[in-house]
Amino acid sequence: MITEILDVIVDILKVPSILVGVVALVGLVAQKKSFPEVVKGTIKTILGFVVLAGGAMVLVGSLTPLGDIFKQAFNVQGIIPNNEAIVSIGLGEYGASTTLIMAFGMVANIIIARFTRLKYIFLSGHVTFYMACMVAIILSVAGFSGVQLIYTGALLMGFIMASFPALAQPHMRKITQNDQVALGHFGTVGYVLAGWIGALVGKGSRSTEEINLPKNLSFLRDSTISISLTMMIIYLILAVAAGKEYVESTFSHGQNYLVYSVVQAITFAAGVFIILQGVRLILAEIVPAFSGFSEKLVPDARPALDCPVIYPYAPNAVLIGFIASFAGGLVGLFILGHLQLVLILPGVVPHFFCGATAGVFGNATGGRRGAIVGAFTNGVFITFLPVALLPVLGSLGLSNTTFSDTDFGVVGILLGNLTHVIDKNMITLLLTGVFVVLAGFNLLRPKKQPAEAQPNTPSE
Repeated sequence: MITEILDVIVDILKVPSILVGVVALVGLVAQKKSFPEVVKGTIKTILGFVVLAGGAMVLVGSLTPLGDIFKQAFNVQGIIPNNEAIVSIGLGEYGASTTLIMAFGMVANIIIARFTRLKYIFLSGHVTFYMACMVAIILSVAGFSGVQLIYTGALLMGFIMASFPALAQPHMRKITQNDQVALGHFGTVGYVLAGWIGALVGKGSRSTEEINLPKNLSFLRDSTISISLTMMIIYLILAVAAGKEYVESTFSHGQNYLVYSVVQAITFAAGVFIILQGVRLILAEIVPAFSGFSEKLVPDARPALDCPVIYPYAPNAVLIGFIASFAGGLVGLFILGHLQLVLILPGVVPHFFCGATAGVFGNATGGRRGAIVGAFTNGVFITFLPVALLPVLGSLGLSNTTFSDTDFGVVGILLGNLTHVIDKNMITLLLTGVFVVLAGFNLLRPKKQPAEAQPNTPSE
């Protein structure tokens, strides 16, 4: 019975819309809002995330065939990193430990945010579940079991969920022009790297959102139009290279392959458009509601939300980042082939979401050059990290897929190799000691007076 109840709770926590809706509900009730305001704020918050998730499904649906068309066009075989795929395989053996680590990891996140200066509550439930699965796999392969496995995994998850948003927050302040929202997505190392590289290479480069075009090309200033046309070119080139027969028999079900390509390109743009609208709705509701939640549980905390939360601030950088990251993946694939290592094929979905976010970070610090070079570097990074991650995943390292985003690679490689050089009991004590030190530092250090932050939402 307890296990069934816990499974239901974890299923709720894995759904971002419900998780954030619960947070909004608690926050609005804590602020003693009227019943109509509580109902309105909670439903609109959930609605925003449902809209965002719907847009993501539309977008992923148009991107998924592109990966297979690419493989057919260039006749390459290898491992395609995909979080959903590797987790679905891993849950067969590590499902119970994953569930417990995630549930207690979210509790640990709140405790760490409450008693240390890492004031971030990670609200992207689906990627939390993926990270919990990877942590469960690596710790289990290293010999952790029982209570020690769950305690160590949950405490580690709490640190991961609080520290990665803190790492990205200086760039988030630059992007959003306020300090109210944090980033909750496990591609953070790649995004921060893109922002750092953007600052190095982008001096004097104008923003991706400042496009000077002739009058007869002014329609390209509309990001939806420019995304549609760019994706049409990419889809048509790959479809022609893959061949009419392959596309029509495998994907379009008899529809002309060129027409299919055009429709998929516009569908992709529609997905981006829906995501942007969902994000605007979320930001309008979750920030005021979360203030009540944080006042009661974690003073001065910020909600860490999924990566599309920053797309409306630089829509052109989203497209530029995707293309540049995918190009980085192609270059990384060529280098891996030359070195005769495991081939990591560029997964279109991770290169879009992570590349787009890296593009926005790079643009914030280095304009167009920053967006291009920063996202390209992210693409190379998420091509090489999975190669080093494979050996620490035990038997799952032999699967034809693996974890995709940078933080999975960084955390997995460090944790997996740490378990080879440090006794498991020492790892548990080390994590506990870090928490005690951070909590003590927070209690002893004089607290700063918080500055008033003005809300800022992305422009239409």
